[in-house]
Amino acid sequence: MKIRTRLTLWYAGILILSLLVIGLGTYHEIAEQMRHHHRDEVADHPADVQGDHRGDHALNETGEMVLRVGLPAVALGLLGGWWLTRRALAPVARLTSAVEAIHEHNLRTPLPRNSSGDELDRLTEVFNAMTARLDGSFNRIREFTLHASHELKTPLTILCGETETALRDESLSPTEHERAVSQLDELRRLTHIVDSLTLLAKADAGQIVLASEPVRWDELIRDNFADALILAEPHGIHVELSARETVTVLGDRHRLRQLLLNLTDNAVKYNRPQGQILMVLRRVGDTAEFSIANTGQGIPPEILPRVFDRFFRGDAAHGSRVEGCGLGLSIAQWIVNAHHGTIVIESPDAELTTARVRLKIHNPQA
Repeated sequence: MKIRTRLTLWYAGILILSLLVIGLGTYHEIAEQMRHHHRDEVADHPADVQGDHRGDHALNETGEMVLRVGLPAVALGLLGGWWLTRRALAPVARLTSAVEAIHEHNLRTPLPRNSSGDELDRLTEVFNAMTARLDGSFNRIREFTLHASHELKTPLTILCGETETALRDESLSPTEHERAVSQLDELRRLTHIVDSLTLLAKADAGQIVLASEPVRWDELIRDNFADALILAEPHGIHVELSARETVTVLGDRHRLRQLLLNLTDNAVKYNRPQGQILMVLRRVGDTAEFSIANTGQGIPPEILPRVFDRFFRGDAAHGSRVEGCGLGLSIAQWIVNAHHGTIVIESPDAELTTARVRLKIHNPQA
């Protein structure tokens, strides 16, 4: 129940109780006066038997008067109380709506103040100070991530080069060669993590400018299907492209291809041996919907809302030998959001997981 409703009900209860007390008190006082007056008349005129009727008539008129005056007063008080409560709490509703619209990308936008110096104005000032501190904290985290990933690139590149050079040395024993191959794999994996962090840090800082040009979405998906066949072949996974309608979207071709590769890589890595991958591209209204489903262990409902969090991997992923750092879906979500689209992950059962991407169809004639 809203505060406005509670205050209105409390006000109405107090108002009705007050009117009842006033009405009963007035009725009792008039009744007492009529009884005293009746006793005086009986004492002065014992033969007058109509006094009781006059007293009863006066009390009835008093009761009717209380009802005629009290009921409109109650109704007027309720309406007035509701109006006053609504007017008094309107700034609270506006402040609530403004606070609900706050996210990490608009922390620099201050909440509107009424400059009246009241409690709500003070609360708004506190909120603005809090969001300013949060914005500063987020900026420091972005700068640290960007600088750290940038500084790590050079030594990683040197280590990869030195390891590749060492692998070409024919004097290495089989054990040393195997150890060098393992080190190179880990260095490449670390390099991939650093590159992903750099991309997300630049995206958060608004340093990445995406191209905006017509892109044949169906052609990209056809090429991605060919890549999926190559990735799935070592695992015996069957890949199928059941439907592919001709659609064009407006966006960055390179980033859209990266989106498809990330989704396909996840569908292969988190699939079961001899599993299946099903791709579908179709029109849904004025949007193009691409879905890629894979058979596997599924995603538990309690984990599903966090699949786009950075570095988050479900228990099933941590407990398996699947390589990854938990940044692929975060990058995919950023690419889709940058193209003003939507992406959702669905896992209705324990054997099927589906990623759905919707992008607005480009219509040059519109």
